[in-house]
Amino acid sequence: MFDPDFETLSALGLTPAIASRAAAAAAAAATDNADRTLFRIAEVHRETVVVHDGRICRSARPVPKLRRSLADDDAALVVGDWVLGAVDANGQTWIDTRVEPSSAIVRRDGDGHRHPVVSNVDTALLVMGLDDDFNPRRMERYLALVHDSDVLPVVVLTKADVVAHDPRQLDAQIDRLRRRIPAEVDVIAVNATEPKARDALVAYLERGRTLVMLGSSGAGKSTLTNTLLGTAVQDTGAVREHDSRGKHTTTARSLHLLPGGACVIDTPGVRTLRPDGGEAAIAGTFADVAALALHCRFRDCGHRGEPGCAVRAVLDEDRLRNYHKLLRESRRDTMTALDRQKQVAEWKARGRASRERMRDKRGE
Repeated sequence: MFDPDFETLSALGLTPAIASRAAAAAAAAATDNADRTLFRIAEVHRETVVVHDGRICRSARPVPKLRRSLADDDAALVVGDWVLGAVDANGQTWIDTRVEPSSAIVRRDGDGHRHPVVSNVDTALLVMGLDDDFNPRRMERYLALVHDSDVLPVVVLTKADVVAHDPRQLDAQIDRLRRRIPAEVDVIAVNATEPKARDALVAYLERGRTLVMLGSSGAGKSTLTNTLLGTAVQDTGAVREHDSRGKHTTTARSLHLLPGGACVIDTPGVRTLRPDGGEAAIAGTFADVAALALHCRFRDCGHRGEPGCAVRAVLDEDRLRNYHKLLRESRRDTMTALDRQKQVAEWKARGRASRERMRDKRGE
């Protein structure tokens, strides 16, 4: 019989919608008469997962059929997933069903392959340091990453103590970032080591809410996670002085219950960050480009070297470069093998034409 304890599991982020989907999935899988339990995945390892039932964590194994089914759909179990499992005669917990998530964040690697990051998340804390980690281009990528995921983005600027001696420097950095991100995105500056950081984020820490920390290594994600937890659970490390980059002290994603009833997922920094949402996600992150494009002289203006381009006349040059770069990456990711072959042929033809022009110029 499937009868989850909603009150207990709601502290893990269970919602009525997810509970309804879980009940339907349990009914469909009940042909073997096994009693199934609803869990949330707290960690994912190579062969096993760690699941939480609202009271304790335990190790579990996905059944091969589930692994194959997810692989066929270009998916995988990730931290934040709700799953159904049963215990066998030897006391081993087996996961056989993944409940359809309410939200998911997916990135692509350098080869264009999709990698699920987390699922069933309400708020993404996009963490960036106010030291040399400060990089508006990277923040634009993170915003594009979460744009189409039904997740609320919140920019958290850590290491406020670095600029505490000069409030004008903090205001200047926030203003610099504000000019490049959507106006509706909250920007909060904190010192991640101080308890006041929790007070600054309390609006996002309601019972049943799930947050995920996203940011580069050394940005302060694990430090902020420990502050929200009120205890040092996640390992933290020093950052390099010359570039403020950190070592990968957090090597795997993990879900933690906060004292107030919310959950937080800490994640390691990623070296390759490419959004999966396509051109729509990029357009949402760069809405000012679309608004300014209405005033360009040419309807098909590419915002590069065309005369009368309203976008180039107003937009920050670095922001526009980042926009074009993200668009190129997105289009490459959606190209078919035939499209790529055609593109390579065009590049080769252009190269041959260029070499021929140079030979003609030299009189060879």
